[in-house]
Amino acid sequence: MAGDMRAVTAEVSVLDGATARTVVLASADAGLRERLRSSLTGLRWDVHEAAGGAEAMARLEDVRPEALLMDSWLPDLEVSEFAGQIRLMYPAVELMGMDGGVDGRVRSPRRNELLHALREAQGGPTNDTAAWKVAPVAVPSAVRAVVGEVKAFVGQQAVMTLPEMVGESEPMLELARLIRLVAPRSTTVLIEGETGTGKEVVAKAVHRLSDRAGKPFVVLNCAAIPEALLEAELFGHTRGAFTGAVQSRTGRIEAAHGGTLFLDEIGEMPLALQAKMLRFLECGELQRVGDNETIRVDVRVIAATHQPLEQRAEEGAFRLDLYHRLAVFPVEVPTLRARMEDLGALAEHVLAQMGQKMPRKRLSGAALERLREHHWPGNVRELMHVLERAAILAGDSAEIGSDEIRYRRATR
Repeated sequence: MAGDMRAVTAEVSVLDGATARTVVLASADAGLRERLRSSLTGLRWDVHEAAGGAEAMARLEDVRPEALLMDSWLPDLEVSEFAGQIRLMYPAVELMGMDGGVDGRVRSPRRNELLHALREAQGGPTNDTAAWKVAPVAVPSAVRAVVGEVKAFVGQQAVMTLPEMVGESEPMLELARLIRLVAPRSTTVLIEGETGTGKEVVAKAVHRLSDRAGKPFVVLNCAAIPEALLEAELFGHTRGAFTGAVQSRTGRIEAAHGGTLFLDEIGEMPLALQAKMLRFLECGELQRVGDNETIRVDVRVIAATHQPLEQRAEEGAFRLDLYHRLAVFPVEVPTLRARMEDLGALAEHVLAQMGQKMPRKRLSGAALERLREHHWPGNVRELMHVLERAAILAGDSAEIGSDEIRYRRATR
């Protein structure tokens, strides 16, 4: 132990004038991260922690570390796929498993320090490097096969789609990049986009990639609830607070404690209620309708709208201060017509989903061309309806022809 520490200390002295030692620790085990942090901090490393793959991606983009120490299991990403993505995106970063296994293609000049910290954190031998497994981190052959074809780089980094995001067009890659960046944080997000673009899908992706993923994801459509009931629905109410309130009820905000509240169509929220929503966002406290007691909750808010809220604020229909509080991190979902190169993949995805409930259909070339000619004012939602209609019109045929692609009711 003493000899090993002297060797490590000597290495630290030699490298004191080198670039800063920066490492990212990716593990869902908070205790292991804490032990590693303690060991590496003592060796003068700048340590950044991540509880999952998405958070690790954000840390890598922020600090560009010398090495990434990655656990054998991550809660949000498949490890071998994640390792392949890291190799593509950050080829200069040494990738090391928490078991001491390393990717031999990149060697950190301070690898011995990292191995020592791993041994110390996991209670293993500290004086025998050979006792620790050193093996390549697995990278799937499918990932290796496309390395030469990956061109989607922004600056020095690659961008990737998410499972929820169908399509690899530039707007979708940028959308996925923004989601990965903001998801690990508790920042309020405002999702903007036309009706039918999939704003709730984006909100769910942000929640899934956050450290709140195991907590509730609560949805409230502000346009679907009468104005008189919306406040009670959001904040809850006590028994007898108003006519018909026969018992107390927990509101949507309180139900989302620890998780995420998704407010769809936030532009439809009444002005009087907007003031109360602003207060909650600023202090994290709420009062149930009919109650004087203040309740403190931990909720991340994601809002969505198809309306130009800044313009509505100028017109007096929406509070400008609430708009600025919601739009800390605005995300715009692209229209379908802005990413027509994704149309074929989207259509196949929709047909595959439909195939779980009815015989699977395929699109003929002529049908796909007819889809490409349309302007898609209803975006992805309209595409889903058009394809469902076409599948019904195709009857027993396994193929959807151009005649089955109809955008409105046929007239005589």
